[in-house]
Amino acid sequence: MNSYAPILVLGGLAAGFAIFSVVSGMLTGPKRYNRAKLEAYECGIEPTPQPVGGGRFPVKYYLTAMLFIIFDIEIVFLYPWAVRFDSLGWFGLVEMVFFILTVFVAYAYVWRRGGLEWD
Repeated sequence: MNSYAPILVLGGLAAGFAIFSVVSGMLTGPKRYNRAKLEAYECGIEPTPQPVGGGRFPVKYYLTAMLFIIFDIEIVFLYPWAVRFDSLGWFGLVEMVFFILTVFVAYAYVWRRGGLEWD
C-alpha cells in the first residue's frame, strides 16, 4: 500500500484543486445573464432549428470523425511498437507495414470523398 500512497495523494490534490476552482468561480464570478449567454454555442455558427425527428448531417461530419478515430488508433498502436521496436525484429516491422497500409486505405477513402477539403 505504501507504493500507492503518492498516487492517492496526487489524486486527492487534483480533486481538491478541481473542486476549489469550480466553487471559487461560482462564488466570485459575475452573474450577469443575458439572452446571448443563455443560448447554445456551436462554434460561432448560429444554431438552426432541427426537424422533430432530427436532421440529416452532411457526410463530411462523419468522414472527419472517422479520420480522427483512425489516426487516433494508429497513434495508440505506434507508440508501443516504437518502444519495443528492437525486440520485435522483422516480424514487428512487417506487421506495422501492413497496419500502416490499412490505415492508408482509410485515409485514401476520406481523401477521395473530399473529407480533407473545407469549403
